[in-house]
This record gives sequence, C-alpha cells and structure tokens, in this order.
Amino acid sequence: MGTAGELAIDNYEGGGLVLDDCLFCKIIAREIPSQAVYEDEFVFAFRDIAPKAPVHVLVVPKEHIESAAVIDAGNSHVAARCFEAISKIAESEGLAKGFRVIANSGPDGGQTVFHLHFHILGGKAMGPGLV
Repeated sequence: MGTAGELAIDNYEGGGLVLDDCLFCKIIAREIPSQAVYEDEFVFAFRDIAPKAPVHVLVVPKEHIESAAVIDAGNSHVAARCFEAISKIAESEGLAKGFRVIANSGPDGGQTVFHLHFHILGGKAMGPGLV
C-alpha cells in the first residue's frame, strides 16, 4: 500500500477500489483484525466493536464507496450485493423475528467511517422508533 490517501486498485481478493487510509479498507485487507461473520466476492461483514444490540454486524462493500450519498447507476450493484448479504447474515444470526438495517450518510447523518456500510441490529425487540 502507498502513502495515506493514495488510491490502490485490486488490493483485496475480489479486486476493486480501496483507500489506504480507510479503516474499513484495512479491515477488509486483514490489516486490522475483526470478528468476521460473512464474506463473499463483494461484501465483508463483521461484528461491531461497540454493539448497540445483542446482534450488531457491520456489512461493508469491498469496493470503497464513501457513503450512500454517492450511490449511482455505476455502483448501485454494490449496494444490492450488500442487501443480498444482509439477508443471509440475518438468517445465520437467528434474526427470524426481525432486525433493523441502518446506513448513516455524511457528518450530519452520524457517519464516522467514510466507507459505505450497513448496520444490522437485532437479537431483541427494537420497537417502532428508529433508534
């Protein structure tokens, strides 16, 4: 990998765009350890280190996309792959009674890692509120 902020291509097994200074890109590249729960060619999912529910999994596309705000016709297939994985993860985590999926976008939306990701929250009754 190059200097901070430098782009690197094909930096994980499935190929794709990653950023050297992105926390999630480093987790996907196995430079930072995580508790993985799912992986395929397009998606990597791992347990949140500060869970907000009994099950709290982060679902991250392997391709670096900054946020939901930049999903377009050229990369929307990546978000679709994330949702395909979410369904599989929810089943494997025993969330048949339901779960919540959250994507924070931008600073005002509460996004703290600027790599598109989805939170799966479950394992308890969540109630009708958003959080």
